[in-house]
Amino acid sequence: MLFQRGSRAIWRQWRLSRNFNYVAESQVRAALIRGFHSTRNFQTVKPVLLADIGEGIVECEVIQWFVEPGARVEEFSRLCEVQSDKASVEITSRFSGVVKKLYYEAGEMAKVGKPFVDIDIQGSASQQDLDALTAPEPATEGTSESSTKESSSNPPRTQGSTDKSTNSLVSEEPRPQSIPIKGKYASLATPAVRHLSKEFKVDITEIQGTGKDGRVLKEDIYKFVERRDTPSQPTQHTSPSPLTPPLDSDKQVETVTQLTNTQHQMFKTMTRSLSIPHFLYADEIDFSQLYELRQRLNKVVSQWKGEGLAGEVSKLSYLPFIVKAVSMALYQYPILNARVEVDPGTSKPTLVHRNLHNIGVAMDTPSGLLVPVIKNVGAKSVLAIAADLSRLQLQAAAGKLSPQDLTGGTITVSNIGNIGGTYVSPVIVEREVSILGIGRMRKVPAFDAQDQVIKKYVCNFSWSADHRVVDGATMARAAEVVRKIVEDPEVMVLHLR
Repeated sequence: MLFQRGSRAIWRQWRLSRNFNYVAESQVRAALIRGFHSTRNFQTVKPVLLADIGEGIVECEVIQWFVEPGARVEEFSRLCEVQSDKASVEITSRFSGVVKKLYYEAGEMAKVGKPFVDIDIQGSASQQDLDALTAPEPATEGTSESSTKESSSNPPRTQGSTDKSTNSLVSEEPRPQSIPIKGKYASLATPAVRHLSKEFKVDITEIQGTGKDGRVLKEDIYKFVERRDTPSQPTQHTSPSPLTPPLDSDKQVETVTQLTNTQHQMFKTMTRSLSIPHFLYADEIDFSQLYELRQRLNKVVSQWKGEGLAGEVSKLSYLPFIVKAVSMALYQYPILNARVEVDPGTSKPTLVHRNLHNIGVAMDTPSGLLVPVIKNVGAKSVLAIAADLSRLQLQAAAGKLSPQDLTGGTITVSNIGNIGGTYVSPVIVEREVSILGIGRMRKVPAFDAQDQVIKKYVCNFSWSADHRVVDGATMARAAEVVRKIVEDPEVMVLHLR
């Protein structure tokens, strides 16, 4: 009897312990499942959105990538270079991690506000991978690198199966060693060089650059085209250039070419600008006193340049004086510094006045027409304006203008006279209400107060204004103020700040 009671007690304790273990195991399993589901909502792959880098820009061209999928990046590391609204900008990373996906290839148009790269913020790639991807390498290293990544993504296998699969992979798909991976060897070139490569219909990634860090120069493209078109090379069927005379003079040859990024931006901007009702006002300006003043001041500037006091200015042109005269006229007629804004809700137009005189200056550059902006002209001297013009001209010629240099303009001055042409009918820039076109200065005979024939230097100013808000009388009065200041430039001394 005592033995039976003891055996029943042991049986009850065994059943209790078994039930406890089952409950504990089920609780642990449920907790693990709940924890697994809770971590699924944590997003480790962050899409990087292309931010707005200019006024009214909705897309931009991807010039080159500095990274590839699998590369380790840190915060503020360079991701890519894009060209938008005639300016090249480098985009940096907002996160630290591993690049997972590139949404665009070099040369494609990226949309503003859309993802252009995915970054895994929990990635574990090393910094050596990024250094290897951001510097040019032989194709053999890229092959071994891709095979390493492929093997690391596959499940572990035995040594025999690994050797056998590797040998079969090499024997079945031999990879050429001389073909570079697209996107890895970025086209390090200025917009002017890229435009030249499009004209000759060559792939810039196939050209061996001789510039700094492998940058492709114009001479490299000319040499590449010369080698390509030599008789010893196979004949290539390319479309005839519009500048090349056809063999048969009686046959019309039409060649279709795509617009460059600069031309595409100009097409859209001028299409919107021509929706503004323009009116033209022209006047003839006597540059005789300004001509003599400029000669005297250039002697002073040359002396200051030798003493290191003139900064970047080596010679004064007429343009800084004209820009300063326009700014002085804007104080009396601020409507020319305003912009027209239409309320999208009520469709009622309003006039937005601006206190700073940010005057844009149209420039002819290798990549096309650019309009960099001189900021706050009203607070600058003629010498400071000349220094800004010199800096902007150098950067525009090199294709290094930033978006800040190209945005924020309130009125534009277009100096077409340095190329040629006496009269011009300029087109108003969007978000502005007036523009000044400057013709070529010329020497003409004229009569003085005693009816004696004298020599004068004259130039034509052509104004275009938005006739929706600016009337002809206001434009004529403002142009008269500019004319008086330019014809008597000593007046600027009274307005020095």
